[in-house]
Amino acid sequence: MTPPDNLLPSKDVTLLMGVHNGAAFLPEQLGSISEQSYPHWHVIFSDDGSTDDTPSVLKNFAAKHPGQVVVKAGPELGFSANFMQLIRDLPDDANHVGFADQDDIWMPDKLARGMAALQDSGEIPTLYAARRWYWRPETDQRHPSPLIERSCCFRNALIENVASGNAILLNPAAARLAREAAQLTDRVFAHDWWLYLLITGAGGQVIFDNGPPCLLYRQHEANVIGAGHSLAQQAKRKLAVLRGAFSDRLQSNILALDQARSLLTEENRQILDEFSAARGAPFMPRLTGLRRIGPFRQTVLGNIGFWGAATLGRI
Repeated sequence: MTPPDNLLPSKDVTLLMGVHNGAAFLPEQLGSISEQSYPHWHVIFSDDGSTDDTPSVLKNFAAKHPGQVVVKAGPELGFSANFMQLIRDLPDDANHVGFADQDDIWMPDKLARGMAALQDSGEIPTLYAARRWYWRPETDQRHPSPLIERSCCFRNALIENVASGNAILLNPAAARLAREAAQLTDRVFAHDWWLYLLITGAGGQVIFDNGPPCLLYRQHEANVIGAGHSLAQQAKRKLAVLRGAFSDRLQSNILALDQARSLLTEENRQILDEFSAARGAPFMPRLTGLRRIGPFRQTVLGNIGFWGAATLGRI
């Protein structure tokens, strides 16, 4: 249960938002941020070369919220690189840090719930994540993301991301860790999966909020990564696994973690190395090595899918 806002400490939250040609969606998202019941926020936007009215939308938002908005130019290397640059550029003394996508709509208590969950986390790097509504705005159809009932740990993070970027909030210790790691890291597949791997790999903790979804995650044709609930989308995803997309993502994650391996615990460095070796091993050593490591997904079907891909050598 979320405590009343007046019982929460007045700590600032820095929101990082990468934007690109988002003028059609930004007004609703920015309105939902400005209406948060937790008012101690400011936003750093990184505009990745927008050619629509995005700069004007951001300029107007900054004018309405003086002192709370910064707009920067992005690296123009894609959404993941844009967010990673925002993380690299965090100040040394960053307080709580959250992430926002340009096309969502937040529930009014989103920040308040996250700050309440993190208020006793202390100096342990802690990542807070929450559920979302998969939302079709044309019909207002809403489908909740699943409950997370198994441990959120490094062995889970190796093969699955449960920490969606638009629902992540980091405590100051996690923000400092992410900033340091980002300065050591070149490219990542997705900044949110990388954060989940980093925080758990470095011995931090994850608080997953299984309460009501915290935002409307807009589903549309321009989604970089969508929900993929339809049969056609699921078939497309399985075909992509067979063609090597999942394996490519795992390899990208391994390379990124290896660049910041000094920040991982000794145990998790060993797990990472064993996982990397098992992926490239022949059939029986591959399965034996993976079973010894014990990577897992949150659902039975997810685990069946992973071990099927592992059996076929597509990890």
